[in-house]
Amino acid sequence: MTDYLPAVMAMLGQAQNRYANPSAWDRLHAELGIRLPTDYQTLVDAYAPIQLNGHLSLPHPATTRWNLGDWIRDTARAWSEVSWEDLDPDEDPRLLFGLTELSFGTRNGLWPIASTDRGETLFLMAADGMLSGILVEDGEGGWAQYEMSFAEWLYRYLVGEDMAGPNTSAFYPGPVQLRRLPMTADERPERWSGPERGM
Repeated sequence: MTDYLPAVMAMLGQAQNRYANPSAWDRLHAELGIRLPTDYQTLVDAYAPIQLNGHLSLPHPATTRWNLGDWIRDTARAWSEVSWEDLDPDEDPRLLFGLTELSFGTRNGLWPIASTDRGETLFLMAADGMLSGILVEDGEGGWAQYEMSFAEWLYRYLVGEDMAGPNTSAFYPGPVQLRRLPMTADERPERWSGPERGM
């Protein structure tokens, strides 16, 4: 059985840990009222703020720019303003996944943790403050559920599986392409490749 956290890190290359800061996570968890998964924290600390393979972005809680806490709050607020009435049954996540309510950034709601430039948003599902499973909205009203850890989801995303619903793969052969997001207006994005992975 694959141990997904080290498998993902093997694809991404040596951890940078440029902004790793346990107190930033403690502050974020206190503000949010939940604890984000350990594998997610490990990957964010190791590489973020980063864009992977030109699409998937991960912010970090210890930076001013690309700040994870700000992004979670802003994204949850924006999703909370969406009208969920009169949806087609095949586009209503409440009906698709048996959710009693649809809320964002609450103890029994969805927590945004990553997004792509293709419009996809990745959410962790919470029930009574405990996180379990992942929902992904594909940017066009389609939803998909994944009963797995973030590390497994990211691994499968990077190897080209459909991880935002049918026909959503974003596979690029060869090493994973990483792009460090600029921290000031004058800084240029830094690009590099992960190790060869035989794909």
